[in-house]
Amino acid sequence: MKCGTVNLVGTGPGDPGLISVKGLGLLGQADVVIYDRLIDERLLDSVPSTAERIYVGKSAGEHIKSQPEINQLLVEEAKKGKAVVRLKGGDPFVLGRGGEEAEVLKQNHIPFEVIPGVSSAVAVPAYAGIPVTHRGVASSFAVVTGHEDPSKDSSSIAWEKLATGVDTLLFLMGMQNLPKIVAELVKHGRSADTPIAVIKDGTTPRQKTVVGSLFDIVARVEEQHLGPPVVVVVGAFFRRLHSLRLDSRAFHGLKIGAIGPATAEALEMKGIIPDYLPGVYTSQGFIAGLKSWDVNGQRFLLPRADIADQELTQGISRLGAEVHDIAAYRTVPAVNAITRAQQMLSSGEIDV
Repeated sequence: MKCGTVNLVGTGPGDPGLISVKGLGLLGQADVVIYDRLIDERLLDSVPSTAERIYVGKSAGEHIKSQPEINQLLVEEAKKGKAVVRLKGGDPFVLGRGGEEAEVLKQNHIPFEVIPGVSSAVAVPAYAGIPVTHRGVASSFAVVTGHEDPSKDSSSIAWEKLATGVDTLLFLMGMQNLPKIVAELVKHGRSADTPIAVIKDGTTPRQKTVVGSLFDIVARVEEQHLGPPVVVVVGAFFRRLHSLRLDSRAFHGLKIGAIGPATAEALEMKGIIPDYLPGVYTSQGFIAGLKSWDVNGQRFLLPRADIADQELTQGISRLGAEVHDIAAYRTVPAVNAITRAQQMLSSGEIDV
């Protein structure tokens, strides 16, 4: 019998729309699909009705099948001449067990291909409005396991280098070890004021983000009763300055603008007096007033809300300036207000 093939397909971090076109096409040709716990089962709708579906999900302390058993299952199904698709969350080779599965397939002379997936390390922060890099703010990032192999005698993470050697740190599977992660980073020189976000169920409708600093994030996560799976992002505007041991003197020689009096007042509390405040406190007013300044060829940094529109960015660009727009804070709905609004809609107190 002719040997079959195995495709190790990364499905992305949760949203089924993030699987690659190639991965989706292979699902439609599969004889057997072997899938993990965090896979959105809507992806299985693309599998032929005649195909066999095998669940091999693993969670902390509960394994339907061990990794060696999964490895052997891949070999056995392929040797039956079947087209096997191994569905894995995120990317098969980013802190997953895809490398081990590929090794076993090679040892058994099973033809296989790896179809990369969107890693949760970058996709989940992006869905939360957090760029892992940004020119002038963060030029490097590192992806770190938050759950090392428990059989190892010692950690292979070089905390003393990692803590201060990288701008943005991303920990996957770090929920259970969050206190240890925080302690190690602070112990090895990362400022306790460093901003940190813990994002649960990223890219799905259940996504929830808890933000704080290394000093208080453990308590904040406990208050919100957050559980796995999460992505932990360590490293974003005045907090970033503080972590670099800089203060308002770092803005010497720069022009500072504020779009309105509240922003201007907040800047003044940081020891910064804005050079420019428009007559009308809107994006249009800011751009109109800026026309009298010679900004052609100048570089602008706009630290603002994650949901801000592009009117200000585009308007300044049209004046010939180079604009860098970063999400310095997130705007989120008040849960209690949403509940009240739902009640008012149901009772007919409001129509829209």
